Amino acid sequence: MKFGIDRLLSDPALRAPLAGKRVALLAHPASVTADLTHSLDALAACDDIHLSAAFGPQHGLRGDKQDNMVESPDFSDPVLGIPVFSLYGEVRRPTDAMMDTFDVILIDLQDVGCRIYTFITTLLYVLEAAAKHGKQVVVLDRPNPAGRPVEGLTLRPGWESFVGAGPMPMRHGMTLGELGHWFIAHYRIDVDYSVVEMEGWQPDAAPGYGWPGDARIWINPSPNAPNINMARAYAGTVMLEGATLSEGRGTTRPLELFGAPDIDACAVIAEMRRLAPQWLAGCVLRDCWFEPTFHKHVGKLCSGVHIHAEGPHYDHAAFQPWRVQALAFKAIRSLLPEYDLWRDFPYEYELGKLPIDVINGGPLLREWVDDRAAMPDDLDMLAMPDEQAWEQERSGYLLY
Repeated sequence: MKFGIDRLLSDPALRAPLAGKRVALLAHPASVTADLTHSLDALAACDDIHLSAAFGPQHGLRGDKQDNMVESPDFSDPVLGIPVFSLYGEVRRPTDAMMDTFDVILIDLQDVGCRIYTFITTLLYVLEAAAKHGKQVVVLDRPNPAGRPVEGLTLRPGWESFVGAGPMPMRHGMTLGELGHWFIAHYRIDVDYSVVEMEGWQPDAAPGYGWPGDARIWINPSPNAPNINMARAYAGTVMLEGATLSEGRGTTRPLELFGAPDIDACAVIAEMRRLAPQWLAGCVLRDCWFEPTFHKHVGKLCSGVHIHAEGPHYDHAAFQPWRVQALAFKAIRSLLPEYDLWRDFPYEYELGKLPIDVINGGPLLREWVDDRAAMPDDLDMLAMPDEQAWEQERSGYLLY
């Protein structure tokens, strides 16, 4: 199969519309070709493409910013001599001056298929800026490694943020190129937009179920996105950023596990199985120990749970990462009713809102966890209508 960047490079007809135009690239470390050449270098080697600028999303074009909410500066590319603008530094939206440096922007970002992953918000902001300035936007499409399944509550009105670009569930099941079409329709953006589609992507095919197996090497799109298991689990484990539990930052398996010094992982797993065994299908939970080298609970021994959505036990259709992590919160609340579970700080610069609510696009998930009388069926009753509505809404924008 071919990703969008590989099709653009191999087909002069796809590059022809770029002739005579100043071209910018929005990319990160996973923006590589089939032979692992970075897209910026590959495009610079094309005689018929005039690169005039580059942009980096959260964590930077180089992917050097390890933690969340660490800003990247602008700089000049030392080889190409073009400006590299940060869209996670002094600004989140491209400025007028940035937009003046190009005629068309190519977006080549590996996403992980979750509403909170900020690359899709950056896509929206670029689309809106391009509409304002009469610029062309072309997405060089890449796979959604989490595949087509949909899960989670839809973001509620008034809860839009940098981690909530629009009213979609946590796990949206679309590619970046497809989301661009949806954003344009939903927000009525008048912009010159196109997608260089992938060739041969089969999102329901084993063994990758979204990622093309061994046909392509996984490169971290952000520092704590190290493998496909993380991408599959992320629509659930990202909620840990709003909790006092460690999400494994400072370990070698971030956002695949959770834990803390003051919980009993074996008891948590047992309580999860008691409360909603049906939510644990398609994965294996393994109790473990870890000691974060930075971030939450740094230097402390944590009792943890590792979510394995991989290997022979993985069932792509059955796995529900958002419910798995919600159930873990519920189990801890059941075992330790007074546990200090929720963090309180300006998450992604949102003031006056709990991070867990910003992440979920509203307070419903937290309220369900904290309500001792609320059962798993109650969360299903909240989420399932949202999930079904999104599956119907997105159907008109799927390209594959």
